[in-house]
Amino acid sequence: MSYAEKREPASSLSNAPAGPEVARIELHVNGSPVTVSADPATTLVEVLRDQLGLTGTKIGCDRGACSACTVWADGEVIASCMTFVLDVRGQQIVTIEGLAKDDALHPVQQAFIEHDALQCGFCTPGMIMSCAQLVDTNPECTLDDVKQAVSGHLCRCGTYPNIFKATLAAAASVRERSGNE
Repeated sequence: MSYAEKREPASSLSNAPAGPEVARIELHVNGSPVTVSADPATTLVEVLRDQLGLTGTKIGCDRGACSACTVWADGEVIASCMTFVLDVRGQQIVTIEGLAKDDALHPVQQAFIEHDALQCGFCTPGMIMSCAQLVDTNPECTLDDVKQAVSGHLCRCGTYPNIFKATLAAAASVRERSGNE
């Protein structure tokens, strides 16, 4: 009997994916513990959007080239479309929805509004997350620092000049509130 004769007919093969089963995964998102079910190949952005309803985090290129999916993991910016959800267990995840505190916008969010630093808005959540991380860690940031922080972001509307102004204004606001100016 040949190999071809030993194979099962295609109609009897299962379409179920092979590999590890779906697992319960405990995360900490925007200050709250959450438990999700996902298989090992599920990305963080898929869980955020599809299971947790946090649709502010966008899927642009789905390959880490546009940064629309930027979130924080333990205070560092990451591309959530390139991060498996299993890899962020135990880390503090912050999305655009968790950036504001109570009713107060983050200084970068407020500055984006005041300086008209958005147009279509698709890149805005990821852009804000990167700029806010910069301002939070370096309120003395320069224009070159801001350009570096957004260097991986793609804004098809071309609002970069206003993004730069907004981020520098937010940094100045943070310095002023902390008495460093």
